[in-house]
Amino acid sequence: NKAQAAPASSSAPQGSAQPGAAQPAPDVAALNATAGEAIRRHVEAQGLKAENLQVRYDGATETVTLTGTAPDQAMREKLVVTAGNVAHVSKVDDQLTTAQPAEKPARFHTVEKGETLSKIAQQEYGNASQYMKIFEANQPMLKDPDKIYPGQVLRIPV
Repeated sequence: NKAQAAPASSSAPQGSAQPGAAQPAPDVAALNATAGEAIRRHVEAQGLKAENLQVRYDGATETVTLTGTAPDQAMREKLVVTAGNVAHVSKVDDQLTTAQPAEKPARFHTVEKGETLSKIAQQEYGNASQYMKIFEANQPMLKDPDKIYPGQVLRIPV
């Protein structure tokens, strides 16, 4: 399941004002900043790092913007995939750079209902036994090759 981040469209707690009283407008910028910080902490909790990593969230468009310098292309892709697999994130604006010259980028695959890593490996490589290649490319986000879910985006190394 997608990791949870506070959506920027959260409203004030119900029942905190008298019936009929006007609710103060939510501070959207503060909600977006809180969600961006929660996403950054989630990414870093996975052991993923980038120098000067900045994570901004726009709740109106459900977009995360990532800036900073990843050590290599694989880490850059893992940062993007991890941020993109958070609940209420529909798009990731990847403005990251890499410290090392860019490698050939991986492809990405959105998991559909009933798929397994073996089935994806068969589609991508023509060999179901290559599933560990996909599993390893998605660590530490994946802890178990049998635990993927529909809608999850995976890196597919080329």
